[in-house]
Amino acid sequence: MQPHTVHTAASDIIALLRSLKIFPHALVGHSFGGKVVMGMVQQFANTLPRPLQVWVLDSLPGDVRAAGMDSSSDPEKLISLLRNIPLPIKSRTQLIDHLLESGFSKAIAQWVAINLRPAYSSPGVSSSALTWSFDLDGIRDLYRSYEATNLYPLLESPPLGLRLDFVKAEHSSFRWSGGDEEKIMQYGHRVHLLPGAGHWVHTDNPTQLYNILAPSFGGVDMQQRKAGYY
Repeated sequence: MQPHTVHTAASDIIALLRSLKIFPHALVGHSFGGKVVMGMVQQFANTLPRPLQVWVLDSLPGDVRAAGMDSSSDPEKLISLLRNIPLPIKSRTQLIDHLLESGFSKAIAQWVAINLRPAYSSPGVSSSALTWSFDLDGIRDLYRSYEATNLYPLLESPPLGLRLDFVKAEHSSFRWSGGDEEKIMQYGHRVHLLPGAGHWVHTDNPTQLYNILAPSFGGVDMQQRKAGYY
């Protein structure tokens, strides 16, 4: 089994695209996904199969260990909390209440709850009981890789055809104040501020997030077309 890392995740997606013989006009990645889409682009070295817009939502190219964050925006705290919840879970309401009591917002709690599925495979457990639809240990390993992976070389020497934009959450958990924003812009890439949002940008301010991203999609033909071989 491959290790759970940013680079193996990026390779998996590229392998899928190659098998489908398609390549997107745009990639959008949030948090860990932001590093994955950068990792995908990095694997093309000098030239992309076609011009590509990449959006990285509240993630940094280098060290993303949070500092002095609000615990309600701490992904590591959320992962740890979920790993320690006894299984099976009686109901989505029970999970949501537990997350609210632990300091997470209702929007985040509801989002987490959609990742539950019936625990049919557990002997002697009622069919109404729930378990996770994902591997929390694997998610923990992926998050550790996300914290440590350095993708600044991509920003320094981007492949031809890349347009790279970052969205910084106004109340981000991460070290945007440590000089990363200036460094990103010095390499010729753009940083957009998303007001009123913590790390969970898709729940905190989805409307304004869409408004930031939408102009970059204006000239894109949304019909799926096969890209040239890559």
